[in-house]
Order: sequence, then structure tokens, then C-alpha cells
Amino acid sequence: MGETTAIQATKSNQTPKSIIHQKYGTNAFYKIEEVREPVQNSCPGLAIPQQGPCLFRCNLQLPELSVTSETFKKKRDAEQNAAQMALEKLGIQPATDSPTSREPWDELIARISFLFSNEFLSSQHLPQHPLIGHFKAAFQRETECGLLPVSVLATYDAKLNNLCKSIKHNVERDPHLIVTLIMKAARLSDSAAISQGKLWIWKQSPYSPDILKALTSQQLSSSEGIWIQAVRIPCSIEKPVEPVTLYISSNGYYMDAIAQKLGLTDNSQILVSRTVGKASSEMRLYFSVLELPVPSDSSLEDLLDAKEVVTDGSFNERASYFSSQNIYGDAILASIGYTWKFPELFHEDVSLGTYYRMLIGRLPNGGYKLSREAILVAELPVAFTSRSNWRGSFPSDLLAMFCRQHWLSEPVYSTISITDPVDPFSVTSQASKKLKVTKPVEEETKYANGGSRDANDKESITLGDSFRCEVKILSKGQDLIIECFPVDSYRKPNDARQNAALKVLSWLNKYLKLDMHVEKLFSSGETHGLSFYPETFSKEFALCRSVHAGQLASALRKCSLLASSCVDQLNITQEQSVCSFKVEGLDSGVFPSTGTLICISYVVSLVRKEEDTKESLESSDEFEFEVGTGAVIPEVEACVTQMSMNQSAHFNTELPPRDFIFAAAGDSAKSMSLLSMGACFLEYSISLLRLMEPLEERMEQALFSPPLSKQRVEFALRHINESCASTLVDFGCGSGSLLDSLLDISTSLEKMVGVDISRKSLSRAAKV
Repeated sequence: MGETTAIQATKSNQTPKSIIHQKYGTNAFYKIEEVREPVQNSCPGLAIPQQGPCLFRCNLQLPELSVTSETFKKKRDAEQNAAQMALEKLGIQPATDSPTSREPWDELIARISFLFSNEFLSSQHLPQHPLIGHFKAAFQRETECGLLPVSVLATYDAKLNNLCKSIKHNVERDPHLIVTLIMKAARLSDSAAISQGKLWIWKQSPYSPDILKALTSQQLSSSEGIWIQAVRIPCSIEKPVEPVTLYISSNGYYMDAIAQKLGLTDNSQILVSRTVGKASSEMRLYFSVLELPVPSDSSLEDLLDAKEVVTDGSFNERASYFSSQNIYGDAILASIGYTWKFPELFHEDVSLGTYYRMLIGRLPNGGYKLSREAILVAELPVAFTSRSNWRGSFPSDLLAMFCRQHWLSEPVYSTISITDPVDPFSVTSQASKKLKVTKPVEEETKYANGGSRDANDKESITLGDSFRCEVKILSKGQDLIIECFPVDSYRKPNDARQNAALKVLSWLNKYLKLDMHVEKLFSSGETHGLSFYPETFSKEFALCRSVHAGQLASALRKCSLLASSCVDQLNITQEQSVCSFKVEGLDSGVFPSTGTLICISYVVSLVRKEEDTKESLESSDEFEFEVGTGAVIPEVEACVTQMSMNQSAHFNTELPPRDFIFAAAGDSAKSMSLLSMGACFLEYSISLLRLMEPLEERMEQALFSPPLSKQRVEFALRHINESCASTLVDFGCGSGSLLDSLLDISTSLEKMVGVDISRKSLSRAAKV
């Protein structure tokens, strides 16, 4: 079929509000008002007035008419409803036709034609497009004046990029394919031209003199030029990452400076990755182009059938890991470019410390360390005990960040409410910090069919709901990677959610740190409620594991060259590591225990053995953590449990992997020079500032079996039946757990009253 090959694409229908905006622009006014609807006898037993939920109503004013929406819980839903009502009154039907097979390709050609038109460069009243800065730089060069690298179009025009993805979905992973598509479309464009043999693109006909004058009259940067720090990532993982300096003259083009550092003759040979790191940053990877998979003069059929570039020996694992794109050869990591927000050239220094912080931040444990700003002290906790005692990013946020960093879909959570069974006549049930689900299926069926419990029945009664949370990790293509089905249940939905996320993070951390063999890891995961899909899992995490394994091997090789004892330091295990704690200060008699929330100050220094050479790497005036949850490295926890309040201590530890040292150091170059001098160790200085004993609820669960709250309920039930009471008044009823329990069994009670100071708790109790 040649040029008429069908291209699969989808195009979402416009929302009612977007259609109104296209037609009326600023003449459409949306006014939101809050609505409190009366509650109609939702809690007949509650003797205090109630307020309904806060809802929103939207009034839309157009030149022709005015409409008012129905009430909704969310403001945007009210706005969309008002816009929909206005469209119905105006008789406007939203277009629902799917695009034709040729539409994305035709739009791609049209977009390129527009970018190389007088109209695009003369649209100065609009927000400045990032490409305009590249056009300015291209026209101010002495050589190749007006020529743009094709990779710039592919990177900095979002519409162009999205059109290429709609034509061929895998261009997102292979920048070579997107360049090929743009070159093909430029050949068919009526305003753009391309060169033979090089990846240049320019306007066929000359620009108008006024446009050229406006472009060349504006300075791109300061008259002295600028110096920018960047990082070179060699394609061989055995070679270390090294800093480089880019110089951009006052009338220079930063792509030329990068091409020079990569050893290229011109900037047309550079490909640019998508942004890495924060979404708002301009940090990207710049690397050399290989031979295109298909010539740009090939048919559209050949372009659509083109495979990803595969080249042995030059694949850059570390750069590809950061961008999740196929990158070959050496790469430059730099934060520089033109943006919508900054009309001039935006730039930030990228140091070795920045690189290593990005690298360890892609580990679950590293992400938590960075959130605590304590790379050499903090560890990902093994348990989520309570929101009040947790410090740093929550497990669910860490898991979401991990998925985004590795280009996976957002985690999918499913919280299940279950019943917590209690025997009202027994106080000898097993102790557990977490509520367990032990009710058999037969019992569920019995009471679901209308059966009731008798006071003398030894069956368990319902005290309240507990929660269990399941989580799924999926690829961008919605293929299942990991499923987590925890057996533990918790009193609060958020606790169940956070512990499920933490379980997945902890397992991923072991996998990426190479703590044990893969098969053994899978087996241990399955015993803890984790299921894996090996094919998808290997595909998504093979590069991740390879990079971190390569970094560790490279560190070992580096240390073997520096000092023979350094290898032993990196391989030393926790069991072999013996710390001698030197505690100073008067003993106050107040010592931390499991569950205690303590606050310390600390300083961690890098010291060279047998010499008085020291560099401070990390410090904190106030650092809080909960004892017994694994929230700090074992040496720190072992030390503080031997200290009383207001005491200080010192101890030394062996070196962690160098990635963590360079990530923590303010001056990585100085740390590297200190390491290169010989064998080093870390010195910790800690002061115990204050401590807070565990909350009563958590102490109760740890020391009483069952917890006191359950024992109180059992005690009340026993005395109600012994006294044959007909009326019960529960002062401090809370959310009505006792009242709820009594509804499920046959007692002598005829009337129950609940009293509490909390209006919110009374509302819950009344709904029973």
C-alpha cells in the first residue's frame, strides 16, 4: 500500500468545558458556590443537629445564556456538568468521530510545516516556545547558520513528540526512531528541508527580514559567556563517572559545546533524552546518534516496521537506566536548555554528588534516605507502626515515586474491610500487634443467613472492622509485575495501605541490593504474600539490577586499587562488624526502649586510617526516629539503646558503598581524593537529646493479651449478663464499639444510650 499504510491512533474526545473555552474563551464565567444539603434522618438516634457533606454547584454565564449545574462533591465535576448543560441548550454536539487512519501522519507533516513558518517565529505575543531559543542560537552562529538538529524538534516540541508516539508507540524508548519519523515527515513538508547524510533541518524559503532582525538582536546570555558543570557517563560500566565543564560563549549554542565534549564534528549528531530527575528540571542526557534503523527516504511501511536499534558493545546501561531509553556510547548529563518559563538560556550545575543522589534515589532504601536527608544514618523501616511516629516520606509515596522513576504505572491499591473476631468469655487469645482474621467461612455463612449469637454461645462476636490492603504493580502496558496479598490486618485503612506498600518496597530493596539469590528471593517473597510474574518482572527490572550490580563491582575493583583493606571493608557483613561505643556524660537513668520516639544530633565524618585527615560528610541538629523499627543503621540503634538522655557517644564503622559516600558529601571531589589516599572509615558522633515514650495504645497492644480495650468490652458483657440489666448508658462511647458488639448477641438489654464529647464519634455510633 506504500504511503497509504494505515496508522493506528486514538484521540480522546474533548470535554464539555474545553469546547466552551474554544467557542467563548474568556467570555465564559464559572462561579462555584458551596451547598450544605440537610441530612434527612440519617441518624435518628442522635440527639444533636447534624450537617450534611459539603457539595458544590456551578453557575456558568455565557453571552447567550446562563445555566446552573447540579450539586457535586468535586468542583470540577460541577463545572463540567454546567458546561454540558450549556452545550445541550445551545444545540452543540461534541464530536465523537475517531480520527482517520491518515490523521496523525498528516498532522505530523502539518506541525513541521508550521514550526518552519514565519507565523511560528512571529507569534511573540504567545508564551515563548522553547524552540524559539534554539532558532535564535541557530541564526547567531557563524557556521551552519539557521540549521537545527532534528533531535531538538523531537525533544522540545511536545505536540510533535506525541504525534510520533501515536504513529509508532515504541519511539518513546528509542530516540533513533523518532528522528527517522521526523526526517520522513520533513521530506513531505512544504516548508522544511533536510540535508543528506546529516540530521539538519531548516526552512526551505528565507525568513522575512523583520523576523531575522528580531531573532538576532536578542542576546541569549551574558556577554561574558557561561561555565556549566556537567557529568560524563561512559558507556562502559567499568569506567567511572567523571565531571566535565561546558563553556557557552555569548553568541554560542550550547549544543555545540556538548558536541565538542562528545568528540563530534557538529551538533546534528547529538540525540537528546527526555528529562530525568524531577519533572520540572531540564536535566537531560546528550549522546551521539548511530546509524538510523531505516533511511528517511524509505516508505512509510518500512518506517512503521522498523525495529529498535541494537548495537553490541556500546550500549550505555547507566544512561539508559536513568532515561528508560536506549542510549549508546558515552553520554553527557547536563541541566541546560530553553523552557516556557525562562526566555533566556536556563542552566544549573550537575555535580558528581547530583549523579550519585539520583542513582541511590532509585533504590527504595535510597529514596527514603533522601527524604530524611540522612543518607549515612537512615534506613527504610521494616514496619509502619503509626502515622504519628513515622518520619520521612510515607511508604505509599515512596512506592509511587519508585514506579514513576522506573516508568511503571502508578500502584493500584485495594483496601478490604474485614471482621475482627473476639470471644467475649475468653481473655487468653494470642497476643498480636496486628489484628488477625481467623473467622472460618462456615461462620460467615451462618450469620449472613440470619442466624444470631446467643449470650452463652462461645462463638466470637464482632467488635469492629479491621482492614487489609492489597497492592498491584503494573507496567506501562498494564502487564502485571507484582501482586501483594498481606495476611495481616490493621485497625486503620491507612495503616493497612502503608504496610502493604512497605512490604513491596522492602522486597524490591533486597532484590536491587543483591542481598540473596533471585530464586531464593522469589521464594521468600511468596511466603510473605507476594506474587511475581517472572517474564514481565525480568523485562522491567533487568537493567535496574544490572546497573546497581555493576556499580558495586566497580566499587570493589576501585577499592582494590586504592588499598587492599578497602575490599574487606566493602564486603564486611553486619555480623562481622563490631563497634565499640564510647559513651560520655552523666547517666540520667532514662533509657530508650522499643517503641520510643527519640531525637538525636549527629555528625558523620570520613577519616583516613593512621592519619589525622577527616572530612565531615553529613550532620543533623535534630533527627527523630522510632526505636525497634529498623529506621536507622544497626550501629546507630545499638548505640542509642545504651545511652541515656543528654549523653553523647562516638563509634567507628567500615565504609558503605562509595555511591552513598559521594551522595552524602557536599564536595564529592574532595571525598574522592581522600578515599584515594588509602583505607578509610566512618566516624559517628551522636548526642541523645530527648525521648518520648510509646503511646498508650501501642504499649497496650505490646504488653496486654488481648489489648485492654478488648478486655474492657469482655468485662462489660460478662456483668451485663450476670446482672440481667435492662438499660445501658455508655459514657465515653466513642464510635460505639461496645454498642455495636451488643447488637450481635442476645442479652437482657432493652435500651442503650451512648454519650461522648466528640460529635464525629457520636455520628458514627448513631449510624449503627
